[in-house]
Amino acid sequence: MNRLADTHSPYLLGHADNPVDWWPWSDQAFAEARRRDVPVFLSIGYATCHWCHVMEHESFEDPVTARLLNEAFVPIKVDREERPDVDGVYMSAVIAATGHGGWPLTALLTPDTREPFWVGTYLPRESRGGRIGVRDLATSVSQHWRHNAEGVRRSAAELAGVVRKMAVLEPGDALGERDLAATADALGRRFDSEHGGFGTAPKFPTPHHALFLLRRASQTGDGRLVAMAVATLRAIRRGGIFDQVGGGLHRYSTDRMWVLPHFEKMLYDQATYALACAEAYHAVGAPDLREAAQATLDYVLRDLRSDRGGFFSAEDADSLDASGHREEGAFYTWTTAELEDVLGPDDARLAADVWGTDPDGNFLDEATRQPTGANVLHLLDPALAQSDPLAATAARLGLDVGDLRTRLDGIRARLFDARARRPRPLLDDKVLTDWNGLAVAAFAVAARTFGRDDYARAAREAADFLLAEMRTDDGDLLHRWRGGEAGLAGLVDDYAFFVWGLVELYQTSFDEAHLAVALDLHDRMLERFGAPDGGTFRAPADAPDLLVRQRALDDGAIPAGNSVATLNGLRLARLTGRADLEDAARRALDAPDVVREHPSGFAHLLTAAAFAEGPAQEVVIAGDRDAPDTAAMLAAVRSVYAPFAVVVLRTPGDGPAPITDLVPFAAEQTAVDGRATAYVCQNHACQAPTTDPDVARRTLAEAVDGDRVRPG
Repeated sequence: MNRLADTHSPYLLGHADNPVDWWPWSDQAFAEARRRDVPVFLSIGYATCHWCHVMEHESFEDPVTARLLNEAFVPIKVDREERPDVDGVYMSAVIAATGHGGWPLTALLTPDTREPFWVGTYLPRESRGGRIGVRDLATSVSQHWRHNAEGVRRSAAELAGVVRKMAVLEPGDALGERDLAATADALGRRFDSEHGGFGTAPKFPTPHHALFLLRRASQTGDGRLVAMAVATLRAIRRGGIFDQVGGGLHRYSTDRMWVLPHFEKMLYDQATYALACAEAYHAVGAPDLREAAQATLDYVLRDLRSDRGGFFSAEDADSLDASGHREEGAFYTWTTAELEDVLGPDDARLAADVWGTDPDGNFLDEATRQPTGANVLHLLDPALAQSDPLAATAARLGLDVGDLRTRLDGIRARLFDARARRPRPLLDDKVLTDWNGLAVAAFAVAARTFGRDDYARAAREAADFLLAEMRTDDGDLLHRWRGGEAGLAGLVDDYAFFVWGLVELYQTSFDEAHLAVALDLHDRMLERFGAPDGGTFRAPADAPDLLVRQRALDDGAIPAGNSVATLNGLRLARLTGRADLEDAARRALDAPDVVREHPSGFAHLLTAAAFAEGPAQEVVIAGDRDAPDTAAMLAAVRSVYAPFAVVVLRTPGDGPAPITDLVPFAAEQTAVDGRATAYVCQNHACQAPTTDPDVARRTLAEAVDGDRVRPG
């Protein structure tokens, strides 16, 4: 065993038995490299990464390759999910040097400055197809280092200079109406009108694009934006990227049709997709969007929830097939013979007609692009314009849609039971504060949108777990928990995403304690991560082991912590009346040029800009928490799709955290004649209070509709 045996990351522990003499990222590892006068071989990946497994099997488990690596380098392994700050620095170097990135990330570093002089991604064991192999790389670099170490250091300093320059972002003008329109136009140009989503293969879910489009449409009334968002969410639910048997979505699609995925299931994808589907349902009322959100969250509750209430990180892409070989997608795919064995010939034929299976298989080998005999289930008739996903299929097959749905429910149940007897993919059972924050937000939003008390309970219990286990004695956040032990100082995503979850939880349950903690953590975040000219850094100022302190503004597979923090600040300012929070958030909207050059890559930051642009509404409901008239008033207000509204519940009397201590302006907004009363305000100007839920609903709806920006 190597030194990874003493770590907590499932990814690192999975490499503990490698013959490679791995070190975790540490000052001691670099000291050893300096003592030996050799470079560092840095390998970054994560537990559910398919190509990380391939590289391990080919190279890191091979004794000859391991010997070459151990002789030429001090090898260091990093779990990118534990240290996204380290990963971000060297991924910037990979992108700067090669124009693209991905995992596994491979970088060779100088032992004294930690500067990269060679970077790449997956490497085969032996050189092939123009790609250098690990063995040749180790031999070549060892010779270069022995004979020209100073030249290598000069190359490293040059690439490090590029990375440092990339981290310097000069603020520009505040994002506003023209930028919102430009972002919508940019997404419109990239929209795939045939298959949904944006751009070509590979396609990632990026649900924050849908959130931006829905909220922008609420400002402009532009139905095209809603159509793009809804079509994309439907395409994901009906495609092979979504687990048609067990629910939940895989990480991304290798094709533009959403059929053939990489099969890892990430908690953050489940949370953000469910958030977008719940909001889309609220906006348009299509029942299939409710089903998509619930199928996703029910999967999370069933397969990713710990008995402590926190949520595990992911499930692997790979598992053992029937022959005992580790294969990507083995748990999720089906041969025609397997379907017939489980379902019988008639139902297997129906499954093929509905879900696009083929005797040769529709799952292609990624290297050869040849059919493997395995099938990924996906709807042959995605029918993105229809809310009923089976209507087009039933018409094609000449079946009653209700009968088809009933029959498919039975087929799906039998496939689920049969699949449960297969070896499951690896569960990455670490609990991350940032991803759990997203899950808290998703369950809280879905709870109030769909009236699911179990979702509200899941959100509350996850938040309670984080507050009990993931804070230091001083109240700061920690990043990772596993096996009863928490560790690693929290980064900006931990604070921003958890605050998002707490704000949504307050909007669902109106427990003042959640709002109080959200404010405390947001203030701590600004103090530890705030940039002098606005926005946030990824890591705190006292992080000693980073080549450069990055801003990380772009919204990639998930929104950036900076974007989420900006929107949090605006919402908390509206909830509490604190001008300092709004000022800090608006400084973060003084965006550098890169945001305007590539606006669709910063969609969640533009969602924050949309909130700032307004109009935003503040609603105070004064009434007894458990009274029927208060529930009726809340239901009326919540029936309106008002994505820039915040709601405060003003209860009579004092509790352990009186709401008026947090929201001073609510002190005078009390119940009229002892009845639940709504105060609907827009941009701090309030309408007359009302005790009539219908009047409150109309007043809020008119506030949302009455000041729209008409698209030009």
